[in-house]
Amino acid sequence: MSLVAVGTVAFDDIETPFGRAEKVIGGACTYIALAASCFVQPVRIVSVVGGDFPEETLELLKNRGVDLDGLQRRPGEKSFFWAGKYYRDLNTRDTLDTQLNVLADFDPVLPPAYREPEFLMLGNLTPMVQMRVLEQLERRPKLIAMDTMNFWMNTAMSDLLQVLKMVDVLTINDEEARQLSGEYSLVKAARVIHQMGPRFLIIKKGEHGALLFQGEEVFFAPALPLADVVDPTGAGDTFAGGFMGWLASTGDISMPNMRRAVVYGSAMASFCVEKFSVERLQEVTPEMIHIRIKQFADLVHFKL
Repeated sequence: MSLVAVGTVAFDDIETPFGRAEKVIGGACTYIALAASCFVQPVRIVSVVGGDFPEETLELLKNRGVDLDGLQRRPGEKSFFWAGKYYRDLNTRDTLDTQLNVLADFDPVLPPAYREPEFLMLGNLTPMVQMRVLEQLERRPKLIAMDTMNFWMNTAMSDLLQVLKMVDVLTINDEEARQLSGEYSLVKAARVIHQMGPRFLIIKKGEHGALLFQGEEVFFAPALPLADVVDPTGAGDTFAGGFMGWLASTGDISMPNMRRAVVYGSAMASFCVEKFSVERLQEVTPEMIHIRIKQFADLVHFKL
């Protein structure tokens, strides 16, 4: 089934306790597409880059089954750039620089083939851009998921609430869930957020896994203990890509399959953090995913 992903394709400068990577490939849409393409192809992306974006990276995406017809290219302009520094726990980071560049006036345009997707993933962008995408759809997808962040809660809350009414799945972290809902308890937060529109809520907890809520039903997937965690950048977007890629590959949005999708998303995120940028995602094979899924199953299996 078809999957459309909307978000940033960008450059990052990343510093962690384990090293530094300068002007590497990043952006939410990049991570989403590479993860999702392990399960379903094509992944159709909607984004914008400047003339400085390397052609070899675009070829990499195409070779991984990513459709670039919705990627705007602006010669003579610069791509979106973000720089950040992570501290020892890898959960705390400082943003050192943000250059919107081509993203400052990004107006997404969906090619005709993109306007009737079965699955749509709205990556973390201004709610008005997310709404602009929804307005171009010719029919409602089987499932619409979106990511957002506390910045939009602080600066564009009314717009965000309008978008939330139109989506099925919201993915945010625990801090964002508390801010959006006004509730400290994540169970209570989920109840409040369900009333805003999303039928499903995924609360990402980094190294402590992820929670999936539907009504009063809750599912928890742990994060896989890893020997080497190098760079957490893009892990949440990779999770979203794995989650949506699995759902699009099966066409099944039942709660049992949503649970499986959360585990597949967690598995893809576990690959992402093992190297800087998208380097590790380029190496992932179906057999590697199969082995890691079994590791997740073994991690939580027990007998009463």
